[in-house]
Amino acid sequence: MFMVYWTVADGNADHAQARCFPSDEMGAALKFMETLRGRQRDGDDIGFITMCSENPHSVGHPGVADPSPDYNWKKRRP
Repeated sequence: MFMVYWTVADGNADHAQARCFPSDEMGAALKFMETLRGRQRDGDDIGFITMCSENPHSVGHPGVADPSPDYNWKKRRP
């Protein structure tokens, strides 16, 4: 899954926006981002245009943490 995030300012406040795209529509997400960037270039008060993804088939947990107590990795070479 892909999420596109951007911020729209209305003069008084900034409003965070988001739009979700399925995992097989990365091209559509990139096109949408370019549309937002075009609006930004044309003077619309849009900023912080970014995309992130999350792999639903990831092996590990996202983020950084200490390994579980049963994790026993050893370096093979000295």
